[in-house]
Amino acid sequence: MTLLEKLNQDMKEAMKSKDKMTLSVIRMVKASIQNEAIKLGKPQLTEDEELSILSREFKQRNESLQEFKDAGREDLVEKIEQEIIVLQKYMPEQLSDDELEKLVKEVIQKTGAESKSDMGKVMGALMPKVKGKADGGKVNKLVMENLSK
Repeated sequence: MTLLEKLNQDMKEAMKSKDKMTLSVIRMVKASIQNEAIKLGKPQLTEDEELSILSREFKQRNESLQEFKDAGREDLVEKIEQEIIVLQKYMPEQLSDDELEKLVKEVIQKTGAESKSDMGKVMGALMPKVKGKADGGKVNKLVMENLSK
């Protein structure tokens, strides 16, 4: 079942159960997917492209959450946290820190990277493997740490 099919199915369930929060989040994600398809001139996006959009939506919510916490807006913090919970249902399972560390070391070894100047080479090979399964900032930090050893 594709992401879009799952979203449609869950949207129907949210409508039936009158779950406004879930319905709102699903509609936002669907709109983002449809807008991207229109922008790219495609009738339907690939799973990879859908995952990229879902990851972008998830990242935006996390950034907003931090900003609202810093501003002391508890009313908005609660709303964003609920949206994040809904989005997490559609995200692939996240890699553990150990799995990510192991993957980073493997890619560094395969690419023959030795210093921070090889960062682009490592990230280019690593990011497709962890797409949607790990935060890019976290991956970047781990690669930097491993290259500076």
